[in-house]
Amino acid sequence: MSEPTVADATNRIYESLQADNADIDVHVAALKAALTRAGLKEAVFDPARLVQNNRSGRKRMEAYFRQRGVVVKFSAS
Repeated sequence: MSEPTVADATNRIYESLQADNADIDVHVAALKAALTRAGLKEAVFDPARLVQNNRSGRKRMEAYFRQRGVVVKFSAS
């Protein structure tokens, strides 16, 4: 099986968030590995695709991902 790209890993995280965070830790780890392979320092998410698109939800997501070694930024909508 090939390694997922950053875009693939990001899409899987969106799907996991829609599915009540099913396997979120596995997807975050895959995203971290994809970022490392791509030489990127942070993951960019579209806030419009988040389940909780409010300040509290975004801050919670940033904190959760940061604890797992992934820096999260949000694109301008």
